[in-house]
Amino acid sequence: MALINNSHPDDFILQGFADHPWLEFPMFVILLITYLMAMMGNITIILVCKIDARLHSPMYLFLTNLSFLDMCYTTSIVPQMLFNLGSSKKTIIYVGCALQLYLFSKMGATECLLLAIMSFDRYVAICRPLHYTLIMNQLICILLISIAWLCGLTYAISEATLTLQLPLCDINKLDHLCEIPVLIKTACGEKESNELALSVACIFIIAFPLCLILVSYASIAHAIHKIKSSEGRKKAFGTCSSHLIVVFLFYGPGISMYLQPTSSIARDQSKFMALFYGVMIPTINPFIYILRNKDVKGALGNMGRSIFCLK
Repeated sequence: MALINNSHPDDFILQGFADHPWLEFPMFVILLITYLMAMMGNITIILVCKIDARLHSPMYLFLTNLSFLDMCYTTSIVPQMLFNLGSSKKTIIYVGCALQLYLFSKMGATECLLLAIMSFDRYVAICRPLHYTLIMNQLICILLISIAWLCGLTYAISEATLTLQLPLCDINKLDHLCEIPVLIKTACGEKESNELALSVACIFIIAFPLCLILVSYASIAHAIHKIKSSEGRKKAFGTCSSHLIVVFLFYGPGISMYLQPTSSIARDQSKFMALFYGVMIPTINPFIYILRNKDVKGALGNMGRSIFCLK
């Protein structure tokens, strides 16, 4: 890579839980189980949404993309973590670190935007039900999904590239993984411009989508309040509750990591936040939708009965 120069080491030592070596084996087991659960849960969501004709709607098209995105998100970091925890070698080559940086940044940014698009879909469905099929037609849905992926790619290329150009002055130790705030904090020399660029980018990638989500749900809450029947209010809220939980779980750690100066991020904070939104969230998301969404739960039950009958 052209960005590699003499100020960058050939590889990085990922310290991880070096201060607590007794945690390595339990963490390996926990990470392996959660990764397998994330894969299983998200693949199940994708299969159910594809097989059941009742789930061929914009809401579940976005959910399918979210599940695929979560699979890519957690795969960008967990295999490397498992390798480091399961062996005495705790390193990652510079090119591998750069690749992880690009992928992890892209998936995180895309998920921020996709969650905002999903809130807009719920707004149209509840506040503009008569125009829903006209506004959220297949072409518009595909266009919105494409914009989310393209903006995520643009963010990753710009911010990761700027971060990789920072001199590291032979510092080759990272706390946990190759993440933009971690590398900026590790770098030596002038890095104020990188921190400013990251803050500005995160306004568009995190703050603006979150504002859109809050405005959408404020309108949804107002519309639900005007529904006279308690059953209607319960049904309308039921279609949004799963998404709201996912939003709060994802945006909370993301804001604490990316919308504050990198110098104020504590070492353990960055480590556990990355584990939470890069590992736990992709594992929890599909089970939230399976347990709280009646349509998904029903479709999963039908698929299970069909498989049982075939046997």
